[in-house]
Amino acid sequence: MSHQPLDIHVHGEVPLRNDVKYEQLEEALKPLWQYAGESNLGAAMGSAYEEEPGIQWDEQRHVLSLCWTVSGDEDFRQAVEDTCMGLNELAASGAAMEVTFYDTEYDEEGGRDGVEARDDFLMCFVGPSPAAILQVQRDMMVNDLVHMMERHFDASELGGVVAAVDQLFEQRYKALVDATQWGGPSRGFGGGGHSGGRKPRHLH
Repeated sequence: MSHQPLDIHVHGEVPLRNDVKYEQLEEALKPLWQYAGESNLGAAMGSAYEEEPGIQWDEQRHVLSLCWTVSGDEDFRQAVEDTCMGLNELAASGAAMEVTFYDTEYDEEGGRDGVEARDDFLMCFVGPSPAAILQVQRDMMVNDLVHMMERHFDASELGGVVAAVDQLFEQRYKALVDATQWGGPSRGFGGGGHSGGRKPRHLH
C-alpha cells in the first residue's frame, strides 16, 4: 500500500564560518531544495506553512536558521543526511537539527483503525569536527539529565552524574581518534538517533 506524503519539519540553527558565501551554502543545502522540487535555494526558502520563517541565512551573524516544512516521505532521511555532511564543511561550531515526520493523514482522520501513525523524530548533528559534534551531544544529554533529575535532587548533588556522562563521551572520542589513526572513518557524523511518538507539528 502506498503511503500518503508526510509533513517533514526541519528545525535548527547552525553557526557558519565567517568566510562562507551564499553559493557554498546553496550547494550544501542542495539535497533539501532539490527534494522540495526547486531549481535553487532561493526558490525553496519558504516553508509549506506561511507562519514558519523557512530557511534563513543571517549574513551578519553568520547563522543558518531552519524552521521549514516540506511534503515528503521516509526517503527524506537520505536528503537530510547528505545536507548534514555538506554543512559539516561550513559549520563554525557544533549544532543540532531536529527533523519531525508528521503523519497528516492520521491527524486529519483522527486515527485509522489498526494503523499506527507514521510520526517519527530524528535528531541530527553537524560540526566542523567530530569533537565539536560530540560536544553538542554531550551538552544536550547533560541538560536533559539535569532537568529530569532536578525534580528529585538538588543541582549540587548531580556532579557525579555529569562526570559520568563526560567519561562516556571521552571514551567515545578516544575510540573515534583511534579509529581515525588506524585508517577508519574520520567523519560522517551527519545523523543522530531517533525516537518514536507523536511530536508537535512545529518546533518553534
